[in-house]
Amino acid sequence: MTTSIPATGRTLNETDRTRHRRLREQGSLDRAELDAILAAGFVCHLGVTVDGTVRVIPTVYGTDGTTLYFHGSVASRSLVSSPGADVCVTVTHVDGLVLARSVFEHGVNYRSAMVYGAPRPVTDDEEKLAGLRCLTEQSAPGQWEYARRPNRKELAATALLALSLDEASVKIRTGAPEDGDGPDAELGLWAGVLPLRTAWGTPEPDPALGTETPLPPHIAARAGTPAS
Repeated sequence: MTTSIPATGRTLNETDRTRHRRLREQGSLDRAELDAILAAGFVCHLGVTVDGTVRVIPTVYGTDGTTLYFHGSVASRSLVSSPGADVCVTVTHVDGLVLARSVFEHGVNYRSAMVYGAPRPVTDDEEKLAGLRCLTEQSAPGQWEYARRPNRKELAATALLALSLDEASVKIRTGAPEDGDGPDAELGLWAGVLPLRTAWGTPEPDPALGTETPLPPHIAARAGTPAS
């Protein structure tokens, strides 16, 4: 049984599953931090039990601020046999390596969110379109209006799941190594952070495109911009 401390304002619910037990100083109950982590990515890892075996599956996601939508054909199959079964969805961004004077103190600067709950299959066509729009716009803003949208046959063949953001955990680490004021500071070794930055590259056209097909502005504008 999961007990929880209700959320207040923009504070996340604290439950048995989301309570920070280790490295509590890196935990956050700020809902804005969850929103920022989810907004910065578009690939999540879905932990689900299928036929008695635990699987962790990478898939794309999108959010409307209250619900996480994601592709989940494997999870959908699991929910048929175990309706109401819980899953765990994680999103992680690595911001750098923390290189200390001792290997024991090495670490990673990161932003991470875990969302728990029982997802529901999206069967209503209108909500499914809205959810797929979330997925599309999360990864490629402007693409939903540019590309052809799914037809009825494609909608029927698409497994989309919806998961509430009511139960989520956030952890963030920033800053330098933590051994600068300890005995290892006398070793004379370099210590610090090796930042990791990812950016979108130059768009590469499909070889099947004709030379008269222009690059859409919403795609061209992303070249060279941060990817998370």
